[in-house]
Amino acid sequence: MKETRIVKVNPDSPDIHEIRRAASIIKNGGLVAFPTETVYGLGADGLRTDTVDKIFLAKGRPQDNPLILHVASPDDISRVATEMPPVVDKLVQLFWPGPLTLVLPKRPHVPDVVSGGLPTIGVRMPDNIIALTLIAESGTLLAAPSANLSGRPSPTQASHVADDMWGRIDLILDGGPTRLGVESTVLDLTEDPPMILRPGSVTREELRDVLGNVNLSVGKSQDRPSSGQVPPGMKYHHYSLDIPLFLVEGQAQDVIKRIQEEAGKYRRSAKKVGVISSLESKEQYLDYADVVKSVGSRHDMTQVAADLYRILRGFETYKVNVLLAEGFSEAGLGFAVMNRLREAARGRIIHA
Repeated sequence: MKETRIVKVNPDSPDIHEIRRAASIIKNGGLVAFPTETVYGLGADGLRTDTVDKIFLAKGRPQDNPLILHVASPDDISRVATEMPPVVDKLVQLFWPGPLTLVLPKRPHVPDVVSGGLPTIGVRMPDNIIALTLIAESGTLLAAPSANLSGRPSPTQASHVADDMWGRIDLILDGGPTRLGVESTVLDLTEDPPMILRPGSVTREELRDVLGNVNLSVGKSQDRPSSGQVPPGMKYHHYSLDIPLFLVEGQAQDVIKRIQEEAGKYRRSAKKVGVISSLESKEQYLDYADVVKSVGSRHDMTQVAADLYRILRGFETYKVNVLLAEGFSEAGLGFAVMNRLREAARGRIIHA
């Protein structure tokens, strides 16, 4: 077991000495968890097979599940990717630094363990000064999946990382809660038209405004890329809890009524029930469930996305036996939120 340390870092003006100590760990083959604007990442030197192997071991992540390389500058793309279409410059100008991962053909020197054996590589420039400074001071590109045990909800604060990774990694840089709360949008530019492999805070509507036609691949085998290969973060179940989660979809009033009915049924069988609701309907469940938590207003999906994983993880401490969650509109950022909720439900969908 490793001796894990946690160091608080000012998210607006990080202490360069602390960042350099973290970068030294990276240079010496270690693992450092660090904040980004999306979730906390688990970073290692992404150009060394031996260090990337440690990520998979620490997370319990299957080695055929590709990783994303994090860069400190758009100029770093050409270090690891080739055959870049002209639209890359436009996307970088509009969305970087930010929550958009670009999938491009990889250069031969990028270790196959990073790409999961695929001929492509995902590249992103995070919008977080701690992350960018760490990458720059490390003198390399960081392979960095979310800093949690494989299959668990992604960490949006340092305590989540500690819960999962204590004794498995060298250092946690605590830069406070992340701003966006869901992972980056993954866009495959090797497809024509480009394909969204994972929805995130850069929405399909925003990408269509720039690119015109954009396809979606969010779990349906018939919509996978033409190569048949599975992209970063899409091959295995994610966001799983120790509690069965049922996602209830439909019109708002129908959803409320169905959750009340389901909660009553479980409580009559001596089950402790939790409900994840919108702010608008929270009070509708107080007489029906043991624990009710709001993820925010239906009219503020930015807040819902930011709080989703924190609320999901929190329910494990409440010792509920079953969890019922409201569905949300799939417009804009709601598409990414519903993608995560459906994944967490693992097929347990109730249509109200």
